[in-house]
Amino acid sequence: MKQQSVFIAIIVLVSISSGCHKQLDLSPVSQVTSGNFYKTESDIEQAVIACYDALQAKGQYGQNFLYLMEVSSDNAKTSSITNSGGIYGDFDLFRVTANNAVLDQTWAACYLGIQRCNIVLNRIGAIGMADSTKNYRIGEAKFIRALTYFNMVRIWGAVPLVTKETTNPFNEFNHGRDDVSVVYSQIIKDLTEAAAALPNEQLNSNAGRVTKGAAHVLLGKVYLTQKNYAAAVTVLQSIVNTAFYQLLPVYADVFKTTNKNNKESIFEVQFKKASNGEGSAFANLFASDPSLVSGIGQALGDNVPTKAFIDSFQLNDGRRAATVGTVNGKNYCRKFIDPQPAQNLDGANNFMVLRYADVLLMLAEAMNEISYTANNSAFTYINQIRARVGLAALTVTTTPNQNAFRLAVERERKYELSFENHRWFDLVRADRAITVMTTTPSDNGPIIVNQNKLLFQIPQSQIDVKPGLILQNP
Repeated sequence: MKQQSVFIAIIVLVSISSGCHKQLDLSPVSQVTSGNFYKTESDIEQAVIACYDALQAKGQYGQNFLYLMEVSSDNAKTSSITNSGGIYGDFDLFRVTANNAVLDQTWAACYLGIQRCNIVLNRIGAIGMADSTKNYRIGEAKFIRALTYFNMVRIWGAVPLVTKETTNPFNEFNHGRDDVSVVYSQIIKDLTEAAAALPNEQLNSNAGRVTKGAAHVLLGKVYLTQKNYAAAVTVLQSIVNTAFYQLLPVYADVFKTTNKNNKESIFEVQFKKASNGEGSAFANLFASDPSLVSGIGQALGDNVPTKAFIDSFQLNDGRRAATVGTVNGKNYCRKFIDPQPAQNLDGANNFMVLRYADVLLMLAEAMNEISYTANNSAFTYINQIRARVGLAALTVTTTPNQNAFRLAVERERKYELSFENHRWFDLVRADRAITVMTTTPSDNGPIIVNQNKLLFQIPQSQIDVKPGLILQNP
């Protein structure tokens, strides 16, 4: 798609795609338009599935977020900085320009998903269906919209906030970037309303659909990002108190394709191999050697552990073997290469967005930011994470003050949540991105990270279609 037409293409798309959210086991919709669709409860159900489907896109969790959120961090790198003309390697070396295709694809994919959510929210009121089901579908759409905006506001800062279905693209040409605070207010509103409408759990037939817990956890992450620590503690503590989620005894089991949507999982983007193109690309993307995918497509090596990351593991940390593998002298991340893909870019792995370990670490972080207290519940929560992987408990002796505990949480998140799209945002949230990235050796050459690199550039295509309204980040 030509860059100049990206914005128009997104906002005029009012029919839903032929994709289907696999775990929900629903038939896709094809060749429909807004004029003859959205008439029945079944139509709305398919429209909601299309909202989930947007998260699978290459421009979101299907691929591009890996470059924005992991390869840009100290954990990961690309095996070759020149592949595909360097559009992926540029994230590794912090030399991304506004014309980088990844930025353009991601912006487009996010607004496509937002448009789908807005369609559901705009049309559902006129559909005859039980109030409980209607509220549930509204909650799903609001959660997905909030998640999408939360990713966008952390990637780009201020972005256009669109909360109504766009039926006339020309109405949007006067809509510039909305202030970050305005976007966050909408995210919090959406998640609060979603949490009130969503069920506590899903039956097996609905595995993968969002729940009340997912909305609360994402809300807690939003509050933590805003440094509203008291609000974060309140909402995250409620998740712990329900005892609905739990850490799995074995760390590696969290990521097995035979154990999707397990008791530690809170929200995963669903994929299924050999299912009409509904598989994930991760096996090929993460593989650094062809033997890892048995010659089924390329081993792209686009999200590979750095030497500094591997060397920094404690020797007895049980997460190392579950996270890092080596074949033919090449390192790779093991979390998303299980099992072999059915064909190129068609694997079975889901992508974990929210899980209980993240809850415990966020809660420990927020509690410590409010007040450091020796051996309090914050210690309990971080030590639960450490105990699972064979590490000694932190105490007031090992972690004697607030800053020491702050750094301990940062380190724990580095290893616990590696390659799950948290690391870059964690560093930015802690105001540590510049320090860490400029002092950690880079496998692919020197990098320059300064204050202007903490947000990514707005795609040039958006600036071109809205001159004077969409201004570039510094």
